[in-house]
Parts: sequence; structure tokens; C-alpha cells
Amino acid sequence: QLQLVESGGGLVQPGGSLRLSCVASGVTLEDYAIGWFRLAPGKEFEGVSCVSSVGGGTIYADSVKGRFTISRDNAENTVYLQMNTLKPEDTGVYSCGALWNPGIPICTILPHYLNWGQGTQVTVSS
Repeated sequence: QLQLVESGGGLVQPGGSLRLSCVASGVTLEDYAIGWFRLAPGKEFEGVSCVSSVGGGTIYADSVKGRFTISRDNAENTVYLQMNTLKPEDTGVYSCGALWNPGIPICTILPHYLNWGQGTQVTVSS
């Protein structure tokens, strides 16, 4: 059974960086597209980025383009979200989702994922 665990969140000043990790267990992650999403108080659940199972296909929300980078290490069953130049509006609980999608070089930042982690809190504040 697929389980996802996020980590790497914390408190950071504006302009700082964090790297989030999404570690999968129970399955081989290489068959899954992975998406990162966030939920902030008073805001809608938002797709931040995703990476396809193969081909390196990625998508970024306009709000994070040029600042966030998603990557995957299938050998470690882990997907990372490198977040640079963080802004207060990036504050929220970040969760990763997995969608079984073997051999498909595309992904989506719509919340059409069937497996979710518990989330990690990111707070950007001075």
C-alpha cells in the first residue's frame, strides 16, 4: 500500500529557501506522477507543481514559476520541491499526492491524485 510522508517544512524569512521531500513507501515510485499542493488559511487548495512518471514532464503554478523546482529520485523513492526566494504568500501546509500513471510523460496540478501525505507546514515570515 502506497504511503507518502512529507518533510522539510519550517519557518523561514522572506527571500529564504526550503527543500521539501515526499518519500514514498510500499510501492515503486517510478510508476507514479507526483504533485505538490498547498493550503493556506483563507485560500483555496492550490496545485503548486507536478512531475510525470517518465520523461521529466513538469508543471508549475504561475505563482511559483522561476522560484520552485520539482525533481525526483526514483532510486530513493523521493520527490523534492526546492523552494527559493520564498514569499509570505507561500505560507501554507504543503502536501504531496501520487497518481499511478506509468509511462505517461505528463502530469497535472489539478487535485486528481488518489494518495496523499499528511502535509508539512511552511511559514514565511520575518
